[in-house]
Amino acid sequence: MVAIPKVPDIPEEQRTDVVVALLEIINMQQELLRQLRDEIARLKGQKPKPDIKPSKLEQGLENKEKDDKPEKRPGSIKRSKTKELQIHETKKIRPEGIPFGSRFKGYQDYVVQDIIIKLHNTKYRLECWQTPQGNYVVGKLPEDIGGHFGPVLVSYILYQYYHAHVTQPLILEQILEIGVDISAGQINRIITEGKERFHAEKEDILKAGLEVSGHINVDDTGARHEGRNGYCTHIGNELFAWFQSAESKSRINFLQLLRAGYSDYVVNSDALNYMEAQGLAGIQIAKFEAFCDVSFENLQKWEENLQSLHITDERHIRIATEGAILGSVLEHGFNRELIIVSDDAGQFNVFMHALCWIHAERTINKLVGFNDRQTEALEEIRCRIWELYVELNDYKKLPDKEKKVRIEKRFDEIFTSKTCFVTLNKALKRLHKNKSELLMVLEHPDIPLHNNLSENDIREYVKKRKISGSTRSDSGRRCRDTFTSLKKTCRKLGISFWEYLKDRITGQNAIARLPDLIRSRAV
Repeated sequence: MVAIPKVPDIPEEQRTDVVVALLEIINMQQELLRQLRDEIARLKGQKPKPDIKPSKLEQGLENKEKDDKPEKRPGSIKRSKTKELQIHETKKIRPEGIPFGSRFKGYQDYVVQDIIIKLHNTKYRLECWQTPQGNYVVGKLPEDIGGHFGPVLVSYILYQYYHAHVTQPLILEQILEIGVDISAGQINRIITEGKERFHAEKEDILKAGLEVSGHINVDDTGARHEGRNGYCTHIGNELFAWFQSAESKSRINFLQLLRAGYSDYVVNSDALNYMEAQGLAGIQIAKFEAFCDVSFENLQKWEENLQSLHITDERHIRIATEGAILGSVLEHGFNRELIIVSDDAGQFNVFMHALCWIHAERTINKLVGFNDRQTEALEEIRCRIWELYVELNDYKKLPDKEKKVRIEKRFDEIFTSKTCFVTLNKALKRLHKNKSELLMVLEHPDIPLHNNLSENDIREYVKKRKISGSTRSDSGRRCRDTFTSLKKTCRKLGISFWEYLKDRITGQNAIARLPDLIRSRAV
């Protein structure tokens, strides 16, 4: 294999702007050659060049916090493993061969945890009585019986599918081996049908979350449906998690989600201001001014209005629709001060927007220096960014005006730096344009500096996608969104998802509705 030639070292006094730019191009071409060489090695079964390591921002911060904590003696803090366990059965065991004259001195307790999984069929014999008038009166089944499969079995199937990610064929095999007489179709119906009460609670989770939150984390990921590419959007924070799948991940789709159940389109001052900010022509905006403070109840009415105004250009339709949905969002009480934290995906850049530092730093982290000078410049910038990130975390814990001024100054110094690495300079310049979004935390110290929460929550869909591929029915997709939202929200509120399922399936409702718990927890 032909070796990649080394670029000669050019003295500093000869490094004009043109020479530096040409060196960058040569280095980029050499990197492309290295990638091609690695691919050839991979095809031959050899070891290619390793991938770039992930960001060390949070890793460095965790190490710093760990160093700040005093070390504890191993074993100094222990908990009783069985003290609070509920005991269902007590058995006394008498030792064999007790010598004559021995005295009883009490018991040594030894607790064994176990579960009982066995078939338990119940026959309900409903008495039938004929009244003197010739009518029949028949006994009623208990309220927690909703069919030929009991509430614990139904809860177990839902738990296995939506929590443990067990596929339907494996659930069927498992249940059949226990001894239950059930079919694949019945398993599917239990998983996807008759879940309206769960869907209603899931929709109310978003309303409650948006109502009480000061910020939300948002992200999206692929979620195939009926063999076609689709997307799932996550909205949540420390109190709740909410998921919704769709065919698109556009800004229109995101704004529709923020409507939280409403379907109207509102042309008001907020909508007109948005259209103007997005560059819609004045002649087009003038057409909507005649409909200011007018609401169109659904998509059909809105499209009819667009046709009547002779708005047919695809871009004009998109901007006008985004504006009308945004107007609806604000009309229904959306908190204008709510901060949206994202990874800089364009569809989320609405209202008050903050950027994830981990994703921003990734722009720098993925760069590779092509000589010692560039590598040193890159490492120096990374170190300075990490130090600034640590300062931001300290500021969150104890906000201070002097710290704020110092951080803003350091931000400008870092992201306006001129190094010997042209590509690095361009990356820093791009990040500096996002200063207000990266330093939103200086005005709102309660918001997170990264979008890890959203990425961790949405990983559920990645696992599901790897195991089951795609959903095949609209009801299946809707149930996937609903039960993932309920499960993740239960976890954030400290509620057992298993106990939650049993409580709802039996109709006991001893566990309060999750939207109510979100509101009370926020208070």
